[in-house]
Amino acid sequence: MKFQDYYQTLEVGRTATADEIKRSYRRLAKEWHPDRHPPAKRKAAEERFKAIAEAWEVLSDPEKRKRYDQLGEHWRHGQDFAPPPGESGPFRNVSPEEFMRMFGGAGGGARGGGAGGGFSDFFAQMFGDLFQKQGQGGGGGPFAFGGAPGGGRRAGQRGADVEASLELTVGEALLGGKKSLALQASVPCEQCDGEGRLERHVCPACGGLGQQRRDKTVDLTIPKDVRNGQVLRLRGLGEPGDAGAGDLLLQIELVADDVYRLRGEDVEADVVIAPWEALAGAKVEVQVPGGVATARIPAGARAGSRLRLRGQGLVKDDGGRGDLLLVVRHGLPETLTPRQQELLAELAREGGVVRGGAARG
Repeated sequence: MKFQDYYQTLEVGRTATADEIKRSYRRLAKEWHPDRHPPAKRKAAEERFKAIAEAWEVLSDPEKRKRYDQLGEHWRHGQDFAPPPGESGPFRNVSPEEFMRMFGGAGGGARGGGAGGGFSDFFAQMFGDLFQKQGQGGGGGPFAFGGAPGGGRRAGQRGADVEASLELTVGEALLGGKKSLALQASVPCEQCDGEGRLERHVCPACGGLGQQRRDKTVDLTIPKDVRNGQVLRLRGLGEPGDAGAGDLLLQIELVADDVYRLRGEDVEADVVIAPWEALAGAKVEVQVPGGVATARIPAGARAGSRLRLRGQGLVKDDGGRGDLLLVVRHGLPETLTPRQQELLAELAREGGVVRGGAARG
């Protein structure tokens, strides 16, 4: 078990007054509240916030601070530490499961398990007996989650909006349909019912946040007017709050796929035909927004030539639609008959070398 230097965590000296500890806690709690950090850094911010809450729980309570100070100044943060065994002395060893039962939650450990993370094992070993005593009617630290010691949660507050980006292929945006996306959503903490505290103490399961992160899958219906850079608002999928959850703001980023790609305000797509279709001309059915269109490939169409289907691209900023540009590619059937192979061999003997694309000359 590692020693936790709560004074270092709250950035105060060991002789700090109660007011100095309170001021430093308020400053750090505001700085490291997860809602103030982008999604990519939110998990690290949550861990720091929980450590700050744990340090405040100890140093704001005279009895816990006195017990903690009895360890002396010779311990350094992260140093291996083992409290005295047995029930004698200022320490009482408890298991993480027992600590959670004392604290009003289910078993599962002070960190991880069913609790979803919380106070450190160091805290549970040192102060588990105090929570048992205080849970039977005693006093306790003055912390109440809500941004300031001694104050309750602000009622009627809507949850914060959450920003994220979503990659869609150009084909998905053009043809529509549904897109499943996995999110990490915040849900009210099961241990404290979203209060952030149990009795008068910081909840060990959520570290005073009142929330826990959970994986969630959302099936998004792709809007017909979706475009690159657009922000979609998914209501109620943001952070939870007393007056309802905030919204999830998804910024759309369109990326090319094997067939479709952006060309300015238009969409470019490949259409593959056989050499004999290129020679005689052909009709090809093409998927377009809302259905299927027939494209007429003229006789003698060369590989790389383009056909324009007007108004069959993506919606533009002005509300109109761009065009769908079909790029002719030549291909062969996946399986050739012996006769086709024979004819191709004869063409190879009769014809010259064909070059195009990156191969020139």
